[in-house]
Amino acid sequence: MRIIDLFAGIGGIRLGFELAAKDIECVFTSEIDKYAIQTYTENYSNENISGDITSIQEEDVPDHDILLAGFPCQPFSQAGLKKGFSDTRGTLFFDIERILLKKQPKAFLLENVKQLKGHNKGNTLKIILRHLQDAGYNVFYDVLKAKDFGIPQNRERIYIVGFLDHSIDFAFPEPLNLPTRVGDIFESDVDQKYTISDKLWAGHQRRKAKNRINGKGFGYSLVNCNSEYTNTISARYYKDGSEILIEQTGRNPRKLTPREAARLQGFPDSFKIPVSDVQAYKQFGNSVCVPVIMAIAEKMLSVMK
Repeated sequence: MRIIDLFAGIGGIRLGFELAAKDIECVFTSEIDKYAIQTYTENYSNENISGDITSIQEEDVPDHDILLAGFPCQPFSQAGLKKGFSDTRGTLFFDIERILLKKQPKAFLLENVKQLKGHNKGNTLKIILRHLQDAGYNVFYDVLKAKDFGIPQNRERIYIVGFLDHSIDFAFPEPLNLPTRVGDIFESDVDQKYTISDKLWAGHQRRKAKNRINGKGFGYSLVNCNSEYTNTISARYYKDGSEILIEQTGRNPRKLTPREAARLQGFPDSFKIPVSDVQAYKQFGNSVCVPVIMAIAEKMLSVMK
């Protein structure tokens, strides 16, 4: 199976497919962030990464069987449902669409934030689904949770799958019902630099107390080794770590280490992290939960074969 990896980030979607099957060959990769490219090439050696997908002509994309894309969700410039091809112009979904129309791969997998379902009162998702169907695909979508696939993180994402073969009746993978425990991702020897300062800890507590008085639930989230799962790690985790803080006896809480952030997304310990902590947090926060992708990939490859 020949795949292409668009908006590739650090290659989490590709990794899920490669773990699902041995006969996966990536023939084209597009990513624009120089630090993500650094991590990608460190883990996928000899990879020729194309840059900005908006500057690449669709006829220059190699033939492939499956298109993969964790595309950013931007508001569509025209919200109507009758604008045809033009109502996706100016968005990065347009670049997926034009490649699908030109190359007609057998299937695709798109990943996005759960909020895509309700964006613009559901019209954004309606436009996306209609355009995928107009491109010739039988389309399926669902919201899956990382914690349902053995990962101790409460991460929900929408996945959109399509097949040119309309006889395929696809079903998303069912939850594995495996127990999860945050302590399973912890490193044994953690540098003290990940313990947050007195000033930052005081600020977290002050903001949470203020929000509680104002009737808001926002604030830091504290977990320990026996917690079932964490909140969703985001690309902003590097700023203050507030969404996932780890309890420590006799000292302030600490942030996840970059390796723990990788594990929280299901990346194997063999996955190399060549960038700074700040960039690593951004990259894993922006990436996908690999075991979820692997489960979807197994289902897709099974019905395609």
